[in-house]
Amino acid sequence: MMAAAAHLLEMKSLTLLGSTGSIGANTLDVVRHNGHLYRVYALAAGHNVDAILQQIIEFRPEVAVLATSGGIARLAAALSDSGLPRPNWPELAFGPAALIETATAPAVDMVISAIVGVAGLEATYEAVRLGKRVGLANKEVLVSGGRLVMDAVKESGAELLPIDSEHNGVHQCLRAGNRDQVTKLILTASGGPFRNTSKHALHSVTPAQALNHPTWRMGQRITIDSATLMNKGFEVIEACWLFGFAPSQVDVVIHPQSTVHAMIEYSDGSVLAQISATDMRMPIQYALTWPERWQAPVPKIDWSQARHWDFAPPDFDRFPLLKLAYQCQEAGGSATCTLNAADEIAVEAFLKGEIPFPGIAAVVEETLSRMPNRQPRTVGDILEIDKESRSAACAIARELAGQQAAAAQPVPARV
Repeated sequence: MMAAAAHLLEMKSLTLLGSTGSIGANTLDVVRHNGHLYRVYALAAGHNVDAILQQIIEFRPEVAVLATSGGIARLAAALSDSGLPRPNWPELAFGPAALIETATAPAVDMVISAIVGVAGLEATYEAVRLGKRVGLANKEVLVSGGRLVMDAVKESGAELLPIDSEHNGVHQCLRAGNRDQVTKLILTASGGPFRNTSKHALHSVTPAQALNHPTWRMGQRITIDSATLMNKGFEVIEACWLFGFAPSQVDVVIHPQSTVHAMIEYSDGSVLAQISATDMRMPIQYALTWPERWQAPVPKIDWSQARHWDFAPPDFDRFPLLKLAYQCQEAGGSATCTLNAADEIAVEAFLKGEIPFPGIAAVVEETLSRMPNRQPRTVGDILEIDKESRSAACAIARELAGQQAAAAQPVPARV
């Protein structure tokens, strides 16, 4: 009895921002296998009522949040139909203020930030300000507001633990030695579906082809970003903020097998690598249990089987967005916020068939050229810059789409 009571005292409460996405589903699977470690305090999602309903029934959170009041009305109706007794219902809430409340509630020990886009920035920032442990799976938090967030980490003493497999790998490698003796971080990239596609052929690739990632199963935007290597560019920016490195100290290598997730190089030339199966549950569990390690529900590498791993430098000519990411981080200020906002708009236009695959980079580059670089000092500043950048990117995407349509018109025959 006393041992059981000790387990209960040690159990931590968790708010999961983005519960119905791939990171959210994998996080809940880790919780499912480690019921003695965490209980779910709050689940927050966008619009997927069916998915969050099943999560509520299984994990019985105290609070459930959706993006809109309409979504909450549909969730309440679904809960009534489910037969779950009303005393077991969570408190239902919606909107940005509800996200902040669930991330900063006194009962919450850890927040998993997995909402796609800047929608998760404010709640994550406020959790950091309060000194919460945050498992970060949302790149936009640091890409858009890196200086603001990291200043809050230093001031509050919050633990910001990366969940992206590459940054999680760096975090693990850095535990092995003196940080001051590390000269370089090396992030690996699968190369996406077009790593061997010629520059000319990229003009004719389809959204379906770009969404067919060879290694990972992710949401649409991050999958397209992986195909353009923009995702790796965001990871370079994120790594700079998380670990205090300059862009020139962060390298990217193409590694199609996606088994070596990250490496660090020491001043004497020694290189340490973090290696694991391509399963997001491993870095999620690492963040949940850090600094301890527990048995994870993931496959282990079978060293009795023959295997080979390939490494190659990225092609900045075919994938210019990666180079743009380096340039934006060097520039500082609001450049990376604009980079992220413009990319989201451009990816959406590509998925709708309005612009070709190389048009994503064209829209982003032109947006950066039109937007002034400022120094955001508040979350409100970041959100305003994001809004303005999106507006500019939308106009540029429409211009490019019009040019594409005009070029596709047949030339009238001369009489």
